[in-house]
Amino acid sequence: MNFVGEARVSAVIRPSAQVVEKTTGSTTGEGSLPGVEDPRAVAPHDARHLSRPFFQRLAALEEGTHEYQYARNTLIEMNMSLVRFAAGRFRGRGDDMEDIVQTGMIGLIKAIDRFELSREVEFTSFALPYIVGEIKRFFRDTTWAVHVPRRLQELRVELAKAREELSSRLDREPTVAELATLMNIGEKEVVEGQIASNGYNSSSLDAALTGDGPENGESVLADFIGVEEQGLRLVEDFHSLAPLMAELSERDRQILHMRFVDEATQAEIGERLGCSQMHVSRLIKRIITRLREGMLGELGCA
Repeated sequence: MNFVGEARVSAVIRPSAQVVEKTTGSTTGEGSLPGVEDPRAVAPHDARHLSRPFFQRLAALEEGTHEYQYARNTLIEMNMSLVRFAAGRFRGRGDDMEDIVQTGMIGLIKAIDRFELSREVEFTSFALPYIVGEIKRFFRDTTWAVHVPRRLQELRVELAKAREELSSRLDREPTVAELATLMNIGEKEVVEGQIASNGYNSSSLDAALTGDGPENGESVLADFIGVEEQGLRLVEDFHSLAPLMAELSERDRQILHMRFVDEATQAEIGERLGCSQMHVSRLIKRIITRLREGMLGELGCA
């Protein structure tokens, strides 16, 4: 990410942090800015003092002008040390530090665009919450293994703090009721937060687990996953078929019962009903066709 402005003055910031006053070439002719040859090399202490005149000039310039871009870009580059400082707090989270720094830069830019000298607060104090907030949002939105509502993501963090506090106080794992009391929420919410925490990390089905495996003494998660019960596939069919069966006449249901439950032949069914075997065949075909159309008709498969 390159925030270097096209307008760059030739004055040099010496190692002693001395600044040469030079006009930035403003068409308005109002005021001047310290010339900064390499804003990224400015020490944090010096950047804190240099930022003020740049913010004063930025407020007076028209957005989009050459001078405005110079002042804004110089502010961004001079204060990149704030981003590196904030990003250091998240080192060791397993993410690429470059991604974290780039995300923090978004927070820095937002802070620069929204800062006003009239607030009478140091820019560093104003910018850090923006930078840290952007980095935390990055972790919240990208590090969860499955999508979890923001409410539960925040509840997970609060739950972890409460558990740590109670564990140190009680010298044991706290109960759901104790967590709920400390957090002033219902036990149901605590359980919901605990379940949501499972979505933060995922494990490979080939990941080794402790315990004895079926072969070389090592088991994997896939060993504990049950196989699909074939009979479950029929449950949906039964639920779909039930109302269709209820719409049949008593005679049609009797024919189906004799044929598919009692396993009577078509000739035997004909004898009971007083009709020919051929007529029974046509009746069974008509009933089955009607049921099939009822179950599959909506899918266009009839």
